[in-house]
Order: sequence, then C-alpha cells, then structure tokens
Amino acid sequence: MDIPLLLVAAGVGIGVGYAIFANRGKGEHERAKVKADKELAEAQAKAKELTLKAQEDVLRAKESAKQEEADLRKRLEASESRVAAREQTLDQKEKQLDGKREQLDADREQVRKLKDEVEEVKQRQVANLEKVSKLTQAKAKDVLLKMVEKDFSSELARRAKEIEDKANEEAEVRAKKIIAQSIQRYAADQSAELTVTTVKIPNDDVKGRIIGKEGRNIQSFEKATGIDIIVDDTPDTVVISGYNPVRRQIARIAMEKLVADGRINPSRIEEVVKKAETEVNQITKKAGEDALYELKLSGINPDLTKLLGTMKFRTSYGQNILKHSVEVSFIAQMLAGELKVDATKAKLAGLFHDIGKAVTHEVEGPHALIGRDICKKYGLPEDVCHAVGAHHEDLPIESTLDIITQVADAISGARPGSRRESFEQYVKRLTELENVANGFDGVEKAYAIQAGREVRVIVKPEEVDDLSTLKLAKDVARKIEKEMTFPGQITVNVLRETKATEIAK
Repeated sequence: MDIPLLLVAAGVGIGVGYAIFANRGKGEHERAKVKADKELAEAQAKAKELTLKAQEDVLRAKESAKQEEADLRKRLEASESRVAAREQTLDQKEKQLDGKREQLDADREQVRKLKDEVEEVKQRQVANLEKVSKLTQAKAKDVLLKMVEKDFSSELARRAKEIEDKANEEAEVRAKKIIAQSIQRYAADQSAELTVTTVKIPNDDVKGRIIGKEGRNIQSFEKATGIDIIVDDTPDTVVISGYNPVRRQIARIAMEKLVADGRINPSRIEEVVKKAETEVNQITKKAGEDALYELKLSGINPDLTKLLGTMKFRTSYGQNILKHSVEVSFIAQMLAGELKVDATKAKLAGLFHDIGKAVTHEVEGPHALIGRDICKKYGLPEDVCHAVGAHHEDLPIESTLDIITQVADAISGARPGSRRESFEQYVKRLTELENVANGFDGVEKAYAIQAGREVRVIVKPEEVDDLSTLKLAKDVARKIEKEMTFPGQITVNVLRETKATEIAK
C-alpha cells in the first residue's frame, strides 16, 4: 500500500513542478517579447530620424548647387561682356593702325620723291661744279686728298709714330717683364766651350809608337775609330780630326788610354777602342739621363735619351749644345708658366729643339726639320714636334708653344759670352746688314754698329719724307728677318736730316 502512495505522491510532485516551470518560462517569454518590441520601436524611430536628416542634407545641397550655378552664370556673363568690350577696342585700334599705315605709305612715297629731287639737284650742282672747275669728281677728290696729305703729312707721321711707340712700349714692357722673370729664375753656370781635339803626349818618342812600323798603328787606329790622326811637328801634341763628335770623343779617350798604357799595337788598339766605345756609350746615356732628371722629365724613349746625351760632345759657336738645350728648356718652362701654356710640353720642346744637330752629319736637311722627324719617331706630342721644327721658322708658326720655343732659344743664344763667332763671320754679317739696308731707294748710307745689334740708315731728305721713314724702317727690318740668320734682335734706326745752307755776303 505504501508504494502506490509514494508513486502517486511522486506524480503529483512532478506535475506541480512542471506547472511551476511552465509558468516561469511563459513569463520570461513575455518579457523578452516586450523588450524586443521596445527595441524595434526605438530602431524605427532612429531610422525615421536619420531619413529626415538625410532629406534635409539633400535639400541644402540642392540649394548650394543652385547658388553656385547662379554665381557661375553671373561670372560668365561678366566675362562675355569684357571680351565683347575688348573685341570692340581691338577693332577700333586695328582701324587706327590701318589709317596710320596708309599715312606712313604716303609719307614714304613723299620722302622718296624728295630724295629723287635732292639727288637730281645734287647731280645738277656737281655737273655745274665740274663745268666751272673743269675737274671731274674723282679728280677733285684726288686733288683734295693730296692737299690734305701735303698739309698734314707731319701730323699724320707724328700720330702714326705716337701710336706705334705706345703699342711697342706696352708690348716691350710686357715682354721684358716676362723674359726678366724667366731669366732671373734661371741662371746657368755655362761658358763657351770647344770640343777637345788634341791629346797631350809625354814626349816625341810616343809619336813614333803611335805611328808604328810603316804606319801600321796609326792606320789601325784610324780604321777602328773612323777619325783622322794628325802627327806633325807640334811638340807633345797629337791632333784628332773628324766631323763626327762622338767618334772624335771615342778616339780621344782611346788615344789617352793607349798613351797612358804605353802598349800600342794593332790588337791593343782594337781592344782599347772597343772599351772607349763602351765608355762613351755610358757617358752619353748618363748625360741624357742627367738632363732629364735635372728637368724632372720622365717617360722618354731610352734611344732618344741616348741620342740627347750625344749632344754633350757637340758645340755651336762654341756653346755646348746639351747645356744650351737644358737652358732653353728651363727658360721655355718659365715662359710657359707666365703665359699659361703647358709647362711640360714647353720643357720637351726646349730640350729637344736642337736634337737634329745630333745626326746632321748623317742626315740631309735643316736640323730643325730633322729634329721634328726624330721627335715624331719617338712618340713626342704633335705640337711639341711642330715647335721643334718651327723654332727657326722652317715650319710656319702656329701656336704659342712655337713662339715660346723660338724665344727661349734666342734668349739662350743671345746671352753675352754664350757663343763665339769668328772674325770672318762677324765681318760678313755686318757687311750683309749694311747691304740689305743700302738696297732700298732713298738710302744714302747704312752703318752696322754695336756688333751688328743695330743698323743706322741715313736717307736722302729730298727723296724720303717723315712719313716714309716709318715704312722704310719696317721694310728693312722685315728683309733682315727674311734673308739673315742672327741671334737676339737687331734695331733698325732710320735718320732723316735736312740742312739749309746760305752764305752771308
């Protein structure tokens, strides 16, 4: 009985619990529904508010666009009005210009007519003047010019002289400054030199050994060296004679060694000559290298360096050519520095300007052109090669480097004591100078003075006027430059003197 009751009680409890749970769930559903309805209403209200706001923004944008459109239309209307006014103004100006153009055309035509009338009047006047004076216009012009030239010849000559003197003074001041600076920066201890061509021997017995039995020794020596040996009555001296300076130096060294050793025979001569050749080769190589080192030059072909060294044994007017070349190179370098020219090229042109003299005894032609070809052969710059060939004007002067090389050579050669000149050559040069000046018309007498540094030309005053003396001086100077070779410069002075003589009785 108890079990059924328990079951009933359990069922009743379950039913009651379900009823309670069901009622609670229904209440929660109702509350959720109310909350959702509330949120939906709020969302609908907010959406409506946003819609209204958007509609208001659209209306404001439309109003703004309409206002901008109205403003733009007003500006366009104003612009159109201005353009129309400007077009009207331009039309008016164009009409005015057309009127002025027509007026100018009319004025031009009137001017042309007036010119024709003036020219016609002028021609009638010229014809009347020619008829009255019995001279044509060309003849009248010649007469007038001759009268002016006659009346103002002294004034013209004076002014021409003033202009020339001023130009020469300015050029001379500038040139003297540059040359003086260059010479002051370089001073060489160099005096006139002559190649040694004699060998001292202790006594005349040595002469016999030099000659040898039946002349075998001297013949062997001349064959080995290519140089002539002169053994004459001059005491204690043997003369070495030959045109090749290097061979002459080899012969001198070999002869001195043979005399010092005392053993003189054909086999010994050949041995000593070979040693002398080796020694001279070393001397020439060292001389060339020393010159390059002194000038701070590098990259020169060894064969060209050796050829440069051979100039140690050559002289010109008693001046050692190698030392002269080094001196010219230094002067050219400093002249180039003053004139803003490549100093290295100037040094090269100055150093090798006389390189042709090293082979003039072997190659035909002027030493300047020979030197140009040698420089080209060994790859020196083209402008340097041309400067070498042009330093005696065997080639035309084309650049400042050519002038620098020529001037530096003249400065070195014209230095007092640098060169020697024989009496016969000196007299010949002075005579040539006087003959050149005497060859001009109107010259009465010409004198070469100051060791040929000046030529004084005395003219006939009745044949040469003051104005012509300037031209004569230039012509004489140009002819001297063209026909003569000389160191330094020669001044040409033309003198005109008029004397009036009367006897009082």
